[in-house]
Amino acid sequence: MSKPGASLKVLYGELNEQVLAAQAVVLEKAGHQVLTAVGRKGVLDALNDGKFDLVVLGPTLTRDDRHHIPYMAKKKNAGTRVLVMHTDGSRHPYVDGNTDTGSGMEELIAKIGGGHGRAAGAAAGR
Repeated sequence: MSKPGASLKVLYGELNEQVLAAQAVVLEKAGHQVLTAVGRKGVLDALNDGKFDLVVLGPTLTRDDRHHIPYMAKKKNAGTRVLVMHTDGSRHPYVDGNTDTGSGMEELIAKIGGGHGRAAGAAAGR
């Protein structure tokens, strides 16, 4: 879990609204400020409207969306970290961290709460 005071401004995107609602609660309970977005357009609109410490792209987004949105997030703000869920370890130059297929929200929270900078470094070293 996140350390007290380590709250991040998180943009969490999914294509499935029910999954988005249920999993956003988990991120909020971990102490993060979460803005949710449905689909590629919703994520891109949110990126245009504000800055985020972390963008989490969930598994219900299309593979194409999970491939292109990281580039757009970095284009809007190079300091934003991007974490893509359920990627089976595939690498992307604009992705700072990922979780493998079958991983739950616990792994995501551990990567974020363990210090997203360390998660990003570990992901880059894979």
